[in-house]
Amino acid sequence: MKKTKKNKNLWLKEAEIEVGDLYFTTAQQYRAVLAMNGDFLIYAPSSEGMEPLPADSPMPFANSPAKKCQIATFAQKEYQAFDWQGTLAVKHKLTPSQIAEAIGQCNAKAQIAGLMAE
Repeated sequence: MKKTKKNKNLWLKEAEIEVGDLYFTTAQQYRAVLAMNGDFLIYAPSSEGMEPLPADSPMPFANSPAKKCQIATFAQKEYQAFDWQGTLAVKHKLTPSQIAEAIGQCNAKAQIAGLMAE
């Protein structure tokens, strides 16, 4: 089986990652950063192979558990620009209600509280 090489040009810089941003990987997976504390973050992942979301779509994280990882690890995936409500960019800012929806969909409240208490 042929191993695919990672393209470091598609990695994020750690300084580019912010709470409330939505990203899209080259594996067609949405990732929303829900909380950050020190070197760690909590994010909501969608299934891989997703179609692009229409502008009025609900958040795509239903029944997908939140994940905790180091910010550096999160950055070292391949991300791509995507169209979000008419704007093409690598990251898009979610509204407070969209963040709350993502947190609820992946049941992340306790995990976020634990991260913030560290």
